[in-house]
Amino acid sequence: MNNYYDVIVIGGGPAGLAAAIQAKKDGAEVLLIERESRLGGILKQCIHDGFGLVRFEEKLSGPEYAERFIDEFNSLSIKSLTLTFVTKIEKKADGFDVHIVNRKGTAEYRCNALVLATGCRERTAKQVFIHGTRPSGVFTAGTAQHFTNLLGELPAKKCVILGSGDIGLIMARRLTLEGCRVLGVYEAKPTPSGLTRNIHQCLNDYEIPLYLSHTVTRVFGDERLEAVEISQVDEQMRPVEGTQKRVECDALILSVGLIPENELAENLGVSIDPRTKGPICDEKLMTSVDGVFSCGNALHVNDLVDYVSESGETAGAAAAAYKKTQRNTVGLERGEGIMSLVPQMIDLSGSAEPVTVYFRSAAVLNNCLLKITVDGVEKFRKKYAFLRPPEMERLVVDFSSFGINKKSKIIFETEVTGQ
Repeated sequence: MNNYYDVIVIGGGPAGLAAAIQAKKDGAEVLLIERESRLGGILKQCIHDGFGLVRFEEKLSGPEYAERFIDEFNSLSIKSLTLTFVTKIEKKADGFDVHIVNRKGTAEYRCNALVLATGCRERTAKQVFIHGTRPSGVFTAGTAQHFTNLLGELPAKKCVILGSGDIGLIMARRLTLEGCRVLGVYEAKPTPSGLTRNIHQCLNDYEIPLYLSHTVTRVFGDERLEAVEISQVDEQMRPVEGTQKRVECDALILSVGLIPENELAENLGVSIDPRTKGPICDEKLMTSVDGVFSCGNALHVNDLVDYVSESGETAGAAAAAYKKTQRNTVGLERGEGIMSLVPQMIDLSGSAEPVTVYFRSAAVLNNCLLKITVDGVEKFRKKYAFLRPPEMERLVVDFSSFGINKKSKIIFETEVTGQ
């Protein structure tokens, strides 16, 4: 049995599939490790359409989008291990030792480069400080989606949804179509967290009310959820005393954010960005640990699966070409109005190709500019009619013309023009 590979990809969702395919096309011997029984990641349960509009210029369901990559993956005869868990990764002088366990027992594989495509997990009720008992009927939106779309089980008859993230909005529509009464979507922030198109298509079209600056502060029920307590919140998103009301329901669906899965990365000593909760990386998506690459939602939470696949291809190509060399990096800094920025650095010793940058604004901005300055001198600007924190922006920047050196101070910032 061959235990050495040029590239090992951990995670068989859209990012991992794209990374493995690209690395294989670039001549690398690739092994993909997936903990579930089937490839495809979260897309297996996303039966709504809207996937692939950027990449394929057509509306696909999640399984249809995944199937295109799975078919190509199989046509390239890439080795995969499913129902397999990575228990430990050790960095060696000449690569990495990856320890796994599956139905056959334990094994160890070696590789020159790693691609971490481990996706993300959902925040739970306890992580958003909901008090009360622990009855059945409290689900994350992804769990409710799994019950409804894969198991064919309706998890509720009358529910409340907390959080206006995209999965929560989509599940509001899905549950309504299956006969559940969705009493409302409650959002602690003063603005929705999901894409504008999902607000219209999933709530407005089905007359499902959206309550901003409201949150669930308590749950009631012993064996099964009986009701929730709703409170208004102030500007600091703290519950306002005296605004509590009880809403009778049999399920609470949580859509309160995603957290990139990076336990393996942290165990390797990879530096994590506190804003994105993903690894700090350069333009090739190599992390602070040489030879370790990150992509997809493990790197930062994406709005569109098309961009997940794009980052997978970037990481896969870079992993296939990886050779241990000295990097000469300079940081990209968040300035006024920027909430998150990926990548966080660029390697001056790398190629001079344009760099794909993803960013989110810190607030809702209308008629604004994105500016890039180098040592106080403006080098790039782009006009935007509006920027919203829930909607990630993609930008291609040619840094080679900016005259950057190791000591340069590169800042991304926004400016409201009012025009």
